[in-house]
Formats: sequence, C-alpha cells, structure tokens
Amino acid sequence: MTIFLQSPDYQLWHIIVNGPRMPTRTIEGVVSPKPENEYNDNDFRMLQLNSKAKHVLFCAVGPNEFNRISSCDSAKEMWDLLEVTYEGANQVKESKISMLVHEYELF
Repeated sequence: MTIFLQSPDYQLWHIIVNGPRMPTRTIEGVVSPKPENEYNDNDFRMLQLNSKAKHVLFCAVGPNEFNRISSCDSAKEMWDLLEVTYEGANQVKESKISMLVHEYELF
C-alpha cells in the first residue's frame, strides 16, 4: 500500500502518516489559520496533496471500506481508521503476538 500511495506523488505517504499541514499565519506571536484569500501556491499544494491522498485511498478500497472512511476529513484519519480496522490497536496487536508466541512455545 505504501508503494501504491507513493507512486503518484512521493509526498502522499508523508501526508498520510503525519496528517495535512493546514495553512497558518503568525500575528504578534499568535498562530492562527489563514483565510483562504491569503493562501499562496505552497499552501494550495499542501491542501492538494491531502486531496490526492484521499482520492488514492478511495480508489484503493472496496465499497465496504469506502463507506467506513468516506466521512473522514483527512487522509490521515482515513488511514488510521483502516489501520485500526484491519490491524487493531497496539494493545490488540501485542495480545495477538503474545498469543502466537505462547502457541509456538506449546508446540
């Protein structure tokens, strides 16, 4: 899946792992979201990468997964939801590993 996501644009995987970078501005030391009319080309590029990553994920999943992730706002949210659905949370993963090691030792 990593290669499938990196093939259209290498930065897509970075957007999925770290989340989208929302355009911000700093005024007198206070960071706030930029209004859309102040976006520059780089801001639009970063937002476009998130949209492209969401599109690739939509194309990669079946109808059941599509229904599950279609309400997410960012590609990172989609990926995290798919990851928990198919791999489980860290606690579940550790439990599965522990169980498999125990079965191996009993063998």
